[in-house]
Amino acid sequence: MQDLERAITKNTILISIMFANNEVGTIQPIEQIGNIARKYNVIFHTDAVQAVGNVPIDVRHLKIDSLSLSSHKFYGPKGVGALYVREGIAFNRQNDGGHQERDKRSGTENTSGIVGTGKAIEIATDNLNRYYDQLNDLSDFYLKEINRRISNIKINGDLANKVPGNNNICFLGIDGNRLVNELDRRGICVSSGSACSAGLINPSHVLLAMGINENIARRKSKS
Repeated sequence: MQDLERAITKNTILISIMFANNEVGTIQPIEQIGNIARKYNVIFHTDAVQAVGNVPIDVRHLKIDSLSLSSHKFYGPKGVGALYVREGIAFNRQNDGGHQERDKRSGTENTSGIVGTGKAIEIATDNLNRYYDQLNDLSDFYLKEINRRISNIKINGDLANKVPGNNNICFLGIDGNRLVNELDRRGICVSSGSACSAGLINPSHVLLAMGINENIARRKSKS
Protein backbone atom coordinates (compact mmCIF):
# COMPACT_ATOMS: atom_id res chain seq x y z
CA MET A 1 0.00 0.00 0.00
CA GLN A 2 2.91 2.35 0.70
CA ASP A 3 4.27 1.74 -2.82
CA LEU A 4 0.85 2.51 -4.30
CA GLU A 5 0.51 5.72 -2.35
CA ARG A 6 4.01 6.84 -3.30
CA ALA A 7 3.23 6.20 -6.98
CA ILE A 8 0.34 8.71 -6.97
CA THR A 9 1.23 12.13 -8.39
CA LYS A 10 -0.77 15.28 -9.14
CA ASN A 11 -1.32 13.87 -12.66
CA THR A 12 -2.76 10.53 -11.51
CA ILE A 13 -6.40 10.17 -12.53
CA LEU A 14 -7.01 6.40 -12.26
CA ILE A 15 -6.01 3.39 -10.19
CA SER A 16 -6.88 0.04 -11.78
CA ILE A 17 -6.24 -3.20 -9.88
CA MET A 18 -7.37 -6.79 -10.36
CA PHE A 19 -9.73 -7.80 -7.56
CA ALA A 20 -8.43 -11.37 -7.65
CA ASN A 21 -5.57 -12.72 -9.72
CA ASN A 22 -6.60 -15.14 -12.45
CA GLU A 23 -3.58 -17.44 -12.05
CA VAL A 24 -3.04 -17.76 -8.30
CA GLY A 25 -6.40 -16.50 -7.02
CA THR A 26 -4.96 -13.99 -4.54
CA ILE A 27 -7.43 -11.27 -3.51
CA GLN A 28 -6.00 -7.76 -3.35
CA PRO A 29 -6.67 -5.36 -0.41
CA ILE A 30 -9.46 -3.63 -2.33
CA GLU A 31 -10.90 -1.69 0.61
CA GLN A 32 -7.50 -0.18 1.47
CA ILE A 33 -6.93 0.73 -2.18
CA GLY A 34 -10.37 2.35 -2.33
CA ASN A 35 -9.59 4.44 0.73
CA ILE A 36 -6.29 5.61 -0.79
CA ALA A 37 -8.04 6.50 -4.07
CA ARG A 38 -10.65 8.59 -2.24
CA LYS A 39 -7.97 10.26 -0.14
CA TYR A 40 -6.26 11.57 -3.29
CA ASN A 41 -9.47 12.04 -5.31
CA VAL A 42 -8.41 9.42 -7.86
CA ILE A 43 -10.93 7.20 -9.69
CA PHE A 44 -10.66 3.54 -8.65
CA HIS A 45 -11.43 0.77 -11.13
CA THR A 46 -11.13 -2.95 -10.43
CA ASP A 47 -11.12 -5.87 -12.85
CA ALA A 48 -13.36 -8.18 -10.85
CA VAL A 49 -13.79 -10.86 -13.51
CA GLN A 50 -12.35 -13.58 -11.26
CA ALA A 51 -14.18 -12.40 -8.14
CA VAL A 52 -17.80 -11.72 -9.12
CA GLY A 53 -19.89 -14.76 -8.25
CA ASN A 54 -17.13 -16.17 -6.01
CA VAL A 55 -16.89 -13.63 -3.19
CA PRO A 56 -19.26 -10.90 -1.94
CA ILE A 57 -18.56 -7.43 -3.34
CA ASP A 58 -20.08 -4.22 -1.95
CA VAL A 59 -18.95 -1.41 -4.26
CA ARG A 60 -20.03 1.31 -1.81
CA HIS A 61 -18.25 -0.18 1.20
CA LEU A 62 -15.09 -0.88 -0.85
CA LYS A 63 -15.24 2.58 -2.45
CA ILE A 64 -15.10 1.15 -5.98
CA ASP A 65 -15.85 3.72 -8.68
CA SER A 66 -15.82 1.32 -11.62
CA LEU A 67 -15.89 -2.46 -11.91
CA SER A 68 -15.71 -4.82 -14.88
CA LEU A 69 -17.08 -8.35 -14.95
CA SER A 70 -17.51 -11.22 -17.40
CA SER A 71 -20.68 -13.28 -17.57
CA HIS A 72 -19.17 -16.71 -18.21
CA LYS A 73 -17.25 -16.59 -14.91
CA PHE A 74 -20.52 -17.03 -13.00
CA TYR A 75 -22.06 -19.49 -15.48
CA GLY A 76 -23.69 -16.88 -17.72
CA PRO A 77 -23.35 -16.78 -21.51
CA LYS A 78 -19.94 -16.33 -23.09
CA GLY A 79 -19.03 -13.20 -24.98
CA VAL A 80 -20.88 -10.72 -22.79
CA GLY A 81 -19.82 -8.66 -19.79
CA ALA A 82 -20.71 -5.53 -17.90
CA LEU A 83 -19.10 -2.37 -16.62
CA TYR A 84 -20.31 -0.78 -13.39
CA VAL A 85 -19.65 2.96 -13.16
CA ARG A 86 -20.53 4.93 -10.04
CA GLU A 87 -22.97 7.77 -10.63
CA GLY A 88 -21.07 10.99 -11.23
CA ILE A 89 -18.06 9.33 -12.88
CA ALA A 90 -17.82 10.49 -16.49
CA PHE A 91 -15.80 8.85 -19.24
CA ASN A 92 -15.42 9.21 -23.00
CA ARG A 93 -17.43 7.04 -25.37
CA GLN A 94 -15.62 4.00 -26.69
CA ASN A 95 -16.56 4.26 -30.37
CA ASP A 96 -18.65 6.45 -32.64
CA GLY A 97 -21.89 5.53 -34.35
CA GLY A 98 -25.20 4.96 -32.62
CA HIS A 99 -26.24 6.08 -29.16
CA GLN A 100 -26.65 2.72 -27.46
CA GLU A 101 -25.41 2.02 -23.92
CA ARG A 102 -26.35 5.55 -22.84
CA ASP A 103 -24.15 6.93 -25.61
CA LYS A 104 -21.07 5.16 -24.25
CA ARG A 105 -20.68 2.29 -26.74
CA SER A 106 -22.46 2.19 -30.07
CA GLY A 107 -23.74 -0.99 -31.67
CA THR A 108 -26.72 -3.30 -31.32
CA GLU A 109 -26.87 -4.82 -27.85
CA ASN A 110 -26.62 -8.57 -27.37
CA THR A 111 -30.09 -8.76 -25.82
CA SER A 112 -30.13 -12.49 -25.13
CA GLY A 113 -26.64 -12.34 -23.65
CA ILE A 114 -27.61 -9.41 -21.43
CA VAL A 115 -30.74 -11.18 -20.17
CA GLY A 116 -28.73 -14.35 -19.56
CA THR A 117 -26.12 -12.38 -17.64
CA GLY A 118 -28.78 -10.77 -15.46
CA LYS A 119 -30.33 -14.13 -14.60
CA ALA A 120 -26.94 -15.76 -14.00
CA ILE A 121 -25.80 -13.08 -11.55
CA GLU A 122 -29.15 -13.29 -9.77
CA ILE A 123 -28.69 -17.05 -9.27
CA ALA A 124 -25.02 -16.64 -8.33
CA THR A 125 -25.84 -13.98 -5.73
CA ASP A 126 -28.69 -16.01 -4.20
CA ASN A 127 -26.39 -19.03 -3.83
CA LEU A 128 -23.12 -17.22 -3.09
CA ASN A 129 -22.56 -18.35 0.52
CA ARG A 130 -23.38 -22.00 -0.18
CA TYR A 131 -21.27 -22.00 -3.35
CA TYR A 132 -18.33 -20.37 -1.55
CA ASP A 133 -18.44 -22.84 1.35
CA GLN A 134 -18.69 -25.82 -1.01
CA LEU A 135 -15.76 -24.68 -3.15
CA ASN A 136 -13.71 -23.80 -0.08
CA ASP A 137 -14.25 -27.28 1.41
CA LEU A 138 -13.28 -28.95 -1.87
CA SER A 139 -10.20 -26.74 -2.21
CA ASP A 140 -9.06 -27.48 1.36
CA PHE A 141 -9.54 -31.22 0.82
CA TYR A 142 -7.74 -31.10 -2.52
CA LEU A 143 -4.70 -29.26 -1.16
CA LYS A 144 -4.59 -31.43 1.96
CA GLU A 145 -4.56 -34.64 -0.11
CA ILE A 146 -1.91 -33.34 -2.52
CA ASN A 147 0.29 -32.33 0.44
CA ARG A 148 -0.23 -35.75 1.99
CA ARG A 149 0.50 -37.76 -1.14
CA ILE A 150 3.14 -35.65 -2.91
CA SER A 151 6.08 -34.13 -1.07
CA ASN A 152 7.90 -32.28 -3.84
CA ILE A 153 5.44 -29.43 -4.48
CA LYS A 154 5.12 -25.68 -4.03
CA ILE A 155 1.71 -24.06 -3.55
CA ASN A 156 1.63 -20.51 -4.93
CA GLY A 157 -0.36 -17.53 -3.73
CA ASP A 158 -1.99 -16.52 -0.47
CA LEU A 159 -3.92 -19.53 0.82
CA ALA A 160 -5.75 -17.49 3.44
CA ASN A 161 -6.88 -14.74 1.08
CA LYS A 162 -7.93 -16.11 -2.31
CA VAL A 163 -10.95 -17.05 -4.34
CA PRO A 164 -11.86 -20.61 -3.34
CA GLY A 165 -11.92 -22.23 -6.78
CA ASN A 166 -8.36 -21.38 -7.75
CA ASN A 167 -5.25 -23.40 -6.87
CA ASN A 168 -1.82 -22.97 -8.41
CA ILE A 169 0.86 -25.57 -7.69
CA CYS A 170 4.39 -26.20 -8.88
CA PHE A 171 5.24 -29.90 -9.08
CA LEU A 172 9.00 -29.89 -8.81
CA GLY A 173 10.96 -32.30 -10.97
CA ILE A 174 8.52 -32.50 -13.92
CA ASP A 175 7.75 -30.11 -16.77
CA GLY A 176 4.31 -28.53 -16.51
CA ASN A 177 3.22 -29.37 -20.06
CA ARG A 178 4.24 -33.00 -19.67
CA LEU A 179 2.30 -33.18 -16.42
CA VAL A 180 -0.80 -31.74 -18.11
CA ASN A 181 -0.61 -34.39 -20.85
CA GLU A 182 -0.24 -37.23 -18.35
CA LEU A 183 -3.16 -36.03 -16.24
CA ASP A 184 -5.30 -35.50 -19.34
CA ARG A 185 -4.81 -39.15 -20.29
CA ARG A 186 -6.23 -40.01 -16.87
CA GLY A 187 -9.27 -37.78 -17.32
CA ILE A 188 -8.07 -35.00 -14.98
CA CYS A 189 -8.57 -31.43 -16.22
CA VAL A 190 -5.77 -28.98 -15.37
CA SER A 191 -3.78 -26.36 -17.23
CA SER A 192 -0.17 -25.23 -17.11
CA GLY A 193 -1.19 -21.59 -17.29
CA SER A 194 -4.17 -19.26 -17.55
CA ALA A 195 -6.77 -19.92 -20.25
CA CYS A 196 -5.93 -16.64 -21.98
CA SER A 197 -2.33 -17.77 -22.51
CA ALA A 198 -3.05 -21.39 -23.45
CA GLY A 199 -0.47 -22.87 -25.80
CA LEU A 200 2.37 -20.63 -24.67
CA ILE A 201 5.48 -22.39 -23.38
CA ASN A 202 6.87 -19.39 -21.55
CA PRO A 203 6.76 -19.47 -17.74
CA SER A 204 3.98 -17.52 -16.06
CA HIS A 205 4.72 -13.79 -15.78
CA VAL A 206 2.66 -13.81 -12.57
CA LEU A 207 4.87 -16.40 -10.89
CA LEU A 208 8.02 -14.67 -12.12
CA ALA A 209 6.78 -11.36 -10.71
CA MET A 210 6.21 -13.12 -7.39
CA GLY A 211 9.92 -13.96 -7.34
CA ILE A 212 9.59 -17.63 -8.22
CA ASN A 213 12.56 -19.15 -10.06
CA GLU A 214 11.96 -19.58 -13.81
CA ASN A 215 12.73 -23.31 -13.74
CA ILE A 216 10.23 -23.84 -10.92
CA ALA A 217 7.63 -21.64 -12.64
CA ARG A 218 7.67 -24.00 -15.64
CA ARG A 219 6.63 -26.89 -13.38
CA LYS A 220 3.19 -25.62 -12.54
CA SER A 221 -0.39 -26.65 -12.94
CA LYS A 222 -3.60 -24.79 -12.24
CA SER A 223 -6.97 -26.24 -11.29
